[in-house]
Amino acid sequence: MQTRQLGYSDLQLTVVGLGTWAIGGGGWIYGWGPQDDADSIAAIQRALDLGINWIDTAAVYGAGHSEEVVSRAITGRRHEVIVATKGGRILEPGQEQPFARLKADSLRREVEASLRRLRVEAIDLYQIHWPDPDEDIEEGWGAVAELIREGKVRYGGVSNFSVAQLKRIQPIHPVVSLQPPYSMLRRGIEDELLDYCAANNIGVIAYSPMQAGLLTGKFSRERLATRPDDDWRPRNEHFQEPQLSLNLELVEKLRPMAARHGRNVAQLAIAWVLRRPEITAAIVGARHPAQIEETAPAGDWQLSAAELAEIDNLLAWREQRLQES
Repeated sequence: MQTRQLGYSDLQLTVVGLGTWAIGGGGWIYGWGPQDDADSIAAIQRALDLGINWIDTAAVYGAGHSEEVVSRAITGRRHEVIVATKGGRILEPGQEQPFARLKADSLRREVEASLRRLRVEAIDLYQIHWPDPDEDIEEGWGAVAELIREGKVRYGGVSNFSVAQLKRIQPIHPVVSLQPPYSMLRRGIEDELLDYCAANNIGVIAYSPMQAGLLTGKFSRERLATRPDDDWRPRNEHFQEPQLSLNLELVEKLRPMAARHGRNVAQLAIAWVLRRPEITAAIVGARHPAQIEETAPAGDWQLSAAELAEIDNLLAWREQRLQES
C-alpha cells in the first residue's frame, strides 16, 4: 500500500488507516452498539497483516476501552504501528454523555491515562478531539506542545478545527495534522480547509470516508431499523429522510462503477476521498477482520478523470434532488 508523509513530520502513513471508534463498544451516546473484543483484536491484527501501519483511537471511545483493546492487539507488534489518539473529550465509566475540557492540567492527565492504557512510552500523534470549549483551545494546545517537549507525545494534531481556529494555535506550536470529516456526502473541507492545510504543511487525515457505513454498499433501511438503542447513527441526519433515500439511491448508482473494476462501493468511496493530493490518509473503521479485508485495497486504487467526472455528476444529481425535497 502506498504511503504519504504526514505534514512536516517524519511519519509515513499508509493511505488507509484503521479507525477504532466502533471498537469502543456501546453504552454511550456516540456508541455503535455491542462489540466483541476478540473480533476487535482480530480486526486490528488483520489490518497490520495487510500492511496498514497506523491506528487512530481516542480516550472517549468507550471511556478508554478502545485504547485498551488497541494495546492488547499490538502487543509484540508495536514496532509495526503508528499510534494516534485524541483527548479533550472525557467519558467516565458508566456515563452516557461525554463532556469537553481543554484545560492544561486535564489534558496532561488524559495523556498520562492514554499512555497507561496503550502501554506505550510515547504517543506518536496526539490530537485535540474537538475545539471545545473554544475559549480554551490555546491553553489546550499549549499543553500538547509541552508534552511534545517532554517526549510523551511525538507530534501534535487537531480534529474538527476550522481555519480560524488553526490560525489561533499555529503560533504556539506548528500543527502537524488536521482530522476532519470528509466523504462524498460531507464536502465542507473543500471550501477553504484543504487549501489552508496545503499552504501550511498540515497533513489531513479524513475520517468517515464511508459516512459511518452508508457508503459501503451494505446498508439498508432494514439494517437501520435493527440498530440497537446505543447505536448513534439513526439520530444522524444522513440516516434520516429525505437524505436516507437519496443516499441509498446514490449507492446503487455507484455500484456499477465499482463493479467494472471488480471492486465494491466502500473501496470506491475511500478512493474518491484519497483522490485529493491534500489528503494524507483516510481512517477506515472495522469491527471484524472481513471488513478491513474488504476496504484496505482502496489504498491502491486511483480513479480516472472520467470516473471522477461521473461521480461529480452523481453528486450534483443528489444535491439537486436534496434541494428539491
